[in-house]
Amino acid sequence: MNISNQEYGELVKRHSPPSALYKTVPMAFVIGGGICVIGECLLNLFAYLGLDQEHAAMWTSISLIFLSALFTGLKLYDRIAQHAGAGTLVPITGFANSVVSPALDFKSEGFVLGLGAKMFVIAGPVIVYGISASIIYGIIYYIITVFQGG
Repeated sequence: MNISNQEYGELVKRHSPPSALYKTVPMAFVIGGGICVIGECLLNLFAYLGLDQEHAAMWTSISLIFLSALFTGLKLYDRIAQHAGAGTLVPITGFANSVVSPALDFKSEGFVLGLGAKMFVIAGPVIVYGISASIIYGIIYYIITVFQGG
């Protein structure tokens, strides 16, 4: 079955449910913002407990990753995402969810071939391309500074 891009687009449009942007955009904003507010509250709590700014930020990140993984394991993160949509993709929590979700889906296949092998199915390409891009950027930056005499 060969169809053109235009025919495919029309087929998708006919079979896709209409998006209620008036509802989904505010929910993404509110829930995504709420996740950020929780992060700020944790940051202030750790600072109040006597940690310097660097350590408070570190413990905030650790706490958000832990909570995201915990909520994913309890299947709460998916319920929140149903209402928040892209609002749950706040970088650190969304990334933790993208690592934990496939691991849970394939845990029945064992620790090595299931959990270990499938853990980075979604997040793996992000990690690989992020590291690759940073290496290429570093090499280019090094070459530029060497030729500029800096």
